[in-house]
Amino acid sequence: MRLATVAHAAGTSAAVLHEGSWRALPAVDLSALLAAAPPHQPAGQAGAVLDDAVPVLPLPAPGKVICCGLNYADHIRETGRELPAYPTLFPKYADTLTGPEADIVLPRGLQVDWEAELAVVVGAPLRHADRATALAGIAGYTVANDISVRDWQYRTLEWFQGKAWDASTPVGPVVVTPDEIDPSAGLEVICRVNGEQVQRDTTRTLVFDAADLLAYISAFTVLRPGDLVLTGTPGGVGVAREPQRFLADGDVVETEIPGIGTLRNTVRFTD
Repeated sequence: MRLATVAHAAGTSAAVLHEGSWRALPAVDLSALLAAAPPHQPAGQAGAVLDDAVPVLPLPAPGKVICCGLNYADHIRETGRELPAYPTLFPKYADTLTGPEADIVLPRGLQVDWEAELAVVVGAPLRHADRATALAGIAGYTVANDISVRDWQYRTLEWFQGKAWDASTPVGPVVVTPDEIDPSAGLEVICRVNGEQVQRDTTRTLVFDAADLLAYISAFTVLRPGDLVLTGTPGGVGVAREPQRFLADGDVVETEIPGIGTLRNTVRFTD
């Protein structure tokens, strides 16, 4: 199933794509729907058809956004590191997230980079979960781009300050439930800048897959329905290129995972 938060004439609604149309679910967005009661059969709750519905940021209010860095073998190698024994994790805030077609507006002069990622939506409370429990607790998968401000990221050994700029991480356009897609079978993760492909890999090469990450994270902090976990980016980021390449004003970043959808975000720099 395909779930979304959609904008329509009357406001926003959680919605399910049913027989080719977006139909309302009983919440204003997916964050509220998952927090109230994880929907096992959303189509059965579907209400009225929402005319002119447009998918927006699917999860506007996650309690936790946790990201994994250095999780694709080729990306790890391009940074000159060895494969890790444990995931490298860092947090974001809900304020960091933005919609699937929103402009990414940042101050001029920053070194802004792309990072296409598969994101996992938590669908059940997880604490000290084993792998099987973590896998069963996944509500679905969506697309994200962990747009990174590299000159701030590398000011210190901690990455947080380069990763948590407001409205800089596009997510969406939909959440696809696990009955439809399986990252362990291999989902392509693709990034294009102005139509030029800069990243392409498959989730088969993840060092730590979705269930691994959720189980590991749940060992030290509880995960709740609607939380979001970004699984890391493939090789091909701008900072690792020779010469280095960063995003310019007006660049269009497309982030695609076939089977889920595509984000299209324009970078805008302000004085």
